[in-house]
Amino acid sequence: MTNNELYVSVDVETSGPVPGEYSLLSIGACLVADPNTSIYLELQPDSTMHDPEAVAVSGLDLEKLKQEGLAPQEAMRTLERWLESSCLRGQKAVFVGLNAPFDWSFVNYYFHKYLGSNPFGFTAIDMKAYFMGASGCSWGETKSSHMSTKLKPRSAPNHNALDDARFQAELFALMLANRNDR
Repeated sequence: MTNNELYVSVDVETSGPVPGEYSLLSIGACLVADPNTSIYLELQPDSTMHDPEAVAVSGLDLEKLKQEGLAPQEAMRTLERWLESSCLRGQKAVFVGLNAPFDWSFVNYYFHKYLGSNPFGFTAIDMKAYFMGASGCSWGETKSSHMSTKLKPRSAPNHNALDDARFQAELFALMLANRNDR
């Protein structure tokens, strides 16, 4: 990692498989280098569409989110401010995700829809692809359970966006440490 890059582990829970039709329900983010520097946001659904299985996996209550969640624009502004406050002068926040194409697509869509731009830019580090390249494993061996067997993190995922972001940060830090040991 160079000094001008700030790796940010991000995980989301959603009401379905694609942004624009389904809602972003929660966002968890933390710094890879310091997972205690973190943010957790729950959002009001911005669509009535939902996949009952996706919502059940998240453990979130859509009716409760309608009443108590942040308006999507407020949530994205809060995340943007947190990213700005976490970056040192000249640093760029780099989105890191386990299955980043999914999580990044929702975050990117919401940033553009509600704020007009995405502070992460148009790229992300996908931990599955990174692990595959670093370890030489097959794509089928990029599941978090396989990564955990190889890397031995102390934490485990549980479908809470912040807990999962911290788990992912630990996994990515272990990947980076293994890279530096070569």
